[in-house]
Amino acid sequence: MSEEYAPGEPGAYAERVLETVELIPAGRVMTYGDVAEWLGEGGPRQVGHVMSHYGGGVPWWRVVRSDGTLLPGHELDALAEYRAEGTPLRQSGPAADGHVPRVDMRRARWDGQGAAGAPGGADSA
Repeated sequence: MSEEYAPGEPGAYAERVLETVELIPAGRVMTYGDVAEWLGEGGPRQVGHVMSHYGGGVPWWRVVRSDGTLLPGHELDALAEYRAEGTPLRQSGPAADGHVPRVDMRRARWDGQGAAGAPGGADSA
């Protein structure tokens, strides 16, 4: 994939990533890799790059790391969204940094089933 990322307008790949993120239902999540697999192109890093540059206008908190940890620097904002949407969370133990919960990936991960205009769907783990 050789698409350049201009500071202003997202390119075609970025638009597809953002459209996919908008399909994720409230209370559910996909990993960066899930989004790439769903699209059939790119990888987790490319999706992360798109989200970091253009993701502010979509429900960015619904795209997470595969271990369910919250996005560093955005933990409180994401946590507020998860709680408002009823996203399943797992409490962190006392050894965890700040005792911030993680997304319960087993219960919250969305495989794209039932999405309108689905390009192929990612398999759930």
